[in-house]
Amino acid sequence: MLLAVAAASAAWVYRQQSKSPEVPFARARRETLVSRLSTNGKVEPLTYQSVHAETEGPVNRVPVHEGQAVRQGEVLAVLRDTSAEADLAAAEARVAKAKAELERIRQGGRAAELADIRSQITQAELDRDTARRELATLERLAAKNAATRNDVDAARTKLQEIELRIQALQQKREALVTQTDLGVAQADLREAEAAVASAERRLSLAQIRAPIAGTVYRLSVRPGDYVNPGDAVAEIGRLDEMLVKVYVDEPEVGRVALNQPVGITWDALPGAEWKGTVTRLATEIRTVGTRQVGEIECRIANPEGKLVPGTNVNVEIRTSVTPNALVIPKETLRRQGAESGVLVLRDGRLAWQAVKTGAASITDIEITSGLKEGDSVALASGAPTQAGDEVRPVDP
Repeated sequence: MLLAVAAASAAWVYRQQSKSPEVPFARARRETLVSRLSTNGKVEPLTYQSVHAETEGPVNRVPVHEGQAVRQGEVLAVLRDTSAEADLAAAEARVAKAKAELERIRQGGRAAELADIRSQITQAELDRDTARRELATLERLAAKNAATRNDVDAARTKLQEIELRIQALQQKREALVTQTDLGVAQADLREAEAAVASAERRLSLAQIRAPIAGTVYRLSVRPGDYVNPGDAVAEIGRLDEMLVKVYVDEPEVGRVALNQPVGITWDALPGAEWKGTVTRLATEIRTVGTRQVGEIECRIANPEGKLVPGTNVNVEIRTSVTPNALVIPKETLRRQGAESGVLVLRDGRLAWQAVKTGAASITDIEITSGLKEGDSVALASGAPTQAGDEVRPVDP
């Protein structure tokens, strides 16, 4: 009896060991294959402008905040320019005095003193020499991108104003010598009015205004800060349409073409998606971290303004659509040396079948030759398999 039991057990173990392994299969099928390329990118405004200070001084007021929509010309920050304020007050006083003197001369008049005019001309000529040196220095700095064009323009305007003042003083002196006191008083008034205009221009630079209409998406100053010419104040842009710089790995760059559809998602807003198209292809390959990438640009609609500048986003580019493609799961594709192929089911055994591939999606790949619709191809399984093995097919 013991011998019979042992023999039965041995026979059962032998049958189990010799049983063909179970292998899951998938069938080649026809469907529309959408090929997508998944990567990442960074969001920027499509239309934006940086705002910089044109003069120096402490920030007195900042009447806007980040995220606020502003009109073109709206005040973003106000600097306190005590020197310009003092010059304006002094110039306005000179205008009042010149008007009073002109009125007095018209009612009887008196001659102005030449010595005072000579002193003013001498001082103005010293100011002109200083202004010329400052302009030359700023032009050299601007050529090296160390000073802004606004700085150069302001210095040139200042020099022109001094030259106009000298001209006015000379005309005034000539009027004293060769004309009546009425002409001198008129020259005094013109000079004082020019000084008022100069001080008002300087004060206008202390009011930093929005160069375009849009949204203040970055604000770099607050009350109490001290700024110098060229310092960043704000970034303003239109956020209804965004530019996404997309980083595509070098081997995939050739798959991207202009006007291909693009989908954008942002981890911070699960479920939200933005649509757009490819508007510029890569012009070079560069290193980003450990990757070699081409930089693609996409234009994305952002009507609700939820996608904000500086955001790191997930990008999916639809690179092709192949109708009626013969497809199999990607995992069924194998390599044998330099050849691609699959293990197909033929009469209960596995057989190697070389194939040629086409477009691919995330899960499937197109077969352009080597298979026909309905062919069964082996999926990966726990049991080691190879061509020639007898197997028991199982639906996945």
